[in-house]
Amino acid sequence: MRLFKIVLIVVFLFNLAPSFAGNTDHSTFAELKKSFKSGPEVTEACLECHENSAKEIHKTLHWNWEVPGAEGKLGKKNVINNFCVANSSNEPRCTSCHIGYGWKDKSFDFSSEKNVDCLVCHDQTGEYKKFPTGAGHPAYKDKKFGKKTFKAVDLAKVAGSVGMPNRNNCGSCHFNGGGGEGVKHANLDGSLKKPNHELDVHMDSEGLNFSCQECHTTQDHKISGRMYNVASTATCESCHDEAPHAKDKINKHMDKVACQTCHIPSIKGKPTKMWWDWSKAGKFKNDVKGKENIIVRKREDGKQVYNTKKGEFRWSEPDETPEYFWYNGTIEYLTTADKIDGTKTLEVNQLNGKAGDPNSKIWPMKVHRGKQVYDPVLKNLVVPKLFGPKGSDSYWTAYDWKKSVQAGMDYIGVEFSGELDFVETEMYWPITHMVAPKEQALKCTECHKTNGRLASLGDFSFKALKKKK
Repeated sequence: MRLFKIVLIVVFLFNLAPSFAGNTDHSTFAELKKSFKSGPEVTEACLECHENSAKEIHKTLHWNWEVPGAEGKLGKKNVINNFCVANSSNEPRCTSCHIGYGWKDKSFDFSSEKNVDCLVCHDQTGEYKKFPTGAGHPAYKDKKFGKKTFKAVDLAKVAGSVGMPNRNNCGSCHFNGGGGEGVKHANLDGSLKKPNHELDVHMDSEGLNFSCQECHTTQDHKISGRMYNVASTATCESCHDEAPHAKDKINKHMDKVACQTCHIPSIKGKPTKMWWDWSKAGKFKNDVKGKENIIVRKREDGKQVYNTKKGEFRWSEPDETPEYFWYNGTIEYLTTADKIDGTKTLEVNQLNGKAGDPNSKIWPMKVHRGKQVYDPVLKNLVVPKLFGPKGSDSYWTAYDWKKSVQAGMDYIGVEFSGELDFVETEMYWPITHMVAPKEQALKCTECHKTNGRLASLGDFSFKALKKKK
């Protein structure tokens, strides 16, 4: 436990002395006291002093949205999901969470240094917000999105405020993955901005008060941790030693059970989306297409359960139990090149791992299920163009799936037969945040009983284990 105590002391001193983080009062810099007209102009000013920063950013997953994989390229730029399906052909909407400016189509220049967005990660005013359909740009003048008005950003004020990234910076994108708060990731939402001890023992705002970077360590702008490989982030053992429990019997579980399985016993925080059925999209009031006839139904807490543009949803219930799987830390994804059987439930991503594999452990997962469009003739998943201007073939403009899919597949240069249907899909999301107080960790009987939490993996009841012996 000595290492853990040392880490706590360092964290305590770090919180007492923000100057350790290298924060500098940028509001006094003449280079930033200008009337900036755009984000790229601010970046050019930043690069006058931080000349290598953009070059470092260009080498990161946050910039490229792709990582080399065994079967080609992974990363948000390329993979298919069962939320809004794909980034390709929908860039101006999806790239509102990109750390750059102007990625609106395939012509985006990934070598451009001035198009790196320094402010989204370093703003300390809390006023810097990217516009939802602005391809990464904020609002430079007051602008409406639906019923919400995005105020023009004061770029000079934001530039003068910059400091080390905090939870608000990270959360501006990661708390809102999938198009809204808590939609994509379980246990990762705005309630982590200022959590109490009950919600997260590490990020407790009146306790340890960990920043995101305590676990997601950073060097040269490369931030550790990504969904494609859990091993790329700091593990629990980075702070806790390999035998952190008083009871040796519990310590012996650690070679087969992930720490998260016992210490994140439920889906907490704000509701997360569990079901998304695109096949139900496209219904209008009085069966008349038009913006004024879009149907939106919400449950009591304001979460949408139906929207003409997106279909039907289900959200997690309070303290919903995760599902459990053998997992070795790596995940594979389907692409449009993979042949599928549309008559069966399809795993959009596939967890690697199995019982008996020395690298696999039992992990808690959120499984997001739904229905999405596919090509029943060519037997592959397809990319629909959802977002686009008025008069385009985007689904949210024409509400015609065939036109939408044809436009999306033409965009990525992949054949579409012209026929489509909907296939039920599943997608796995490891749960790693909102660690509960130790008093709430799972008790032995939660798993070691008939039809316990691990029933889907086999019979782990004490009775069955005794028989095996």
